[in-house]
Amino acid sequence: MSQDIVQEVIFFLHSILMGLVITFAYDWILILRELFAHGRFLMSVEDFIYWFMCGISVFYVLYRENNGVLRWFAVLGAALGMLSYKLTIKNRFINIMSTCIHKIMWFIFRVIQVVLKPLKCLFSAARRCVRFTGRKLKNVKEFIKKRLTACMKTIRIVLSKQ
Repeated sequence: MSQDIVQEVIFFLHSILMGLVITFAYDWILILRELFAHGRFLMSVEDFIYWFMCGISVFYVLYRENNGVLRWFAVLGAALGMLSYKLTIKNRFINIMSTCIHKIMWFIFRVIQVVLKPLKCLFSAARRCVRFTGRKLKNVKEFIKKRLTACMKTIRIVLSKQ
């Protein structure tokens, strides 16, 4: 086989690989959307960034492999890679990864809850102590206010008699 044909076959295989990688990257966005609720604006921003990065990567592959010339068999190879990924791996991959990440996050949150439980008890005890002290200080304030008011009345009475 001639060297030109070998280069074209390698370029076609790279196009298929590029289609696989592009679809695989979008699946990670779908997994994040399953794990965390997204609004329309955030989804639009994610999609814009995704397509911008895909455009850069496609341009890079075309520039590096084929001097920037668009060949239809490269587009066909990318479409073939995307289709083969979608038919073979996509649904299972998203389900497995979102389930695994969800379970890992649940486990981490449970560990954090167990570790922070003593701190939660200390915080609630401190809060009760502060409330109790606040109530006592309020009572002391009322007592002092009453005593000062009584003293002021006594002083006024004494001063008004003189």
